[in-house]
Amino acid sequence: MHTRTAACSCGQLRAICSGTAGRISICHCLACQRRTGAPFGAQSRFQREQVQIEGRSTTYTRQSDSGNNTRFHFCPECGSTVYWEPGGYPGFIYVALGMFADPNYPAPAHSVYETRRHPWTMHIADCPMEHMD
Repeated sequence: MHTRTAACSCGQLRAICSGTAGRISICHCLACQRRTGAPFGAQSRFQREQVQIEGRSTTYTRQSDSGNNTRFHFCPECGSTVYWEPGGYPGFIYVALGMFADPNYPAPAHSVYETRRHPWTMHIADCPMEHMD
C-alpha cells in the first residue's frame, strides 16, 4: 500500500495518507480562493481511516457554498491549512494537494464551481516558463 505524507510549511502538522485518494479535484469557489490565496484550491479526498494526523492544529469552521459546515485544520505555528473535514461528506478527510509537495502527485480529475473560475487559468500552460532549480 502506498503512503504519502502531507505537511505544513514548518512540518509540525502532518497528514499521513495510506492508499489511493478516492477523488482528486480542484475547486474554484470564492472561499477556496480566499483560503489558498490562489485562483483555485486543489485537494485529495480520503476515507477517514486512511489518514493519520500528527501534530497540533487549530480549527476554523465555515459554511461551504453547498450549505454544509466544513472544519478546516491549520498549523498554529505557520498557518498552513493541511486538511479539512467537510460536513456534507462525513467519514472523509480532504487534504490540500500542495501539502504533499510532490510534483508527481496524480492530477485532479474533477473541477467544481466553474462559474467562479478565473478565465485566464485555462491558459496557464501557455505562459512562458522560467526554469529555476
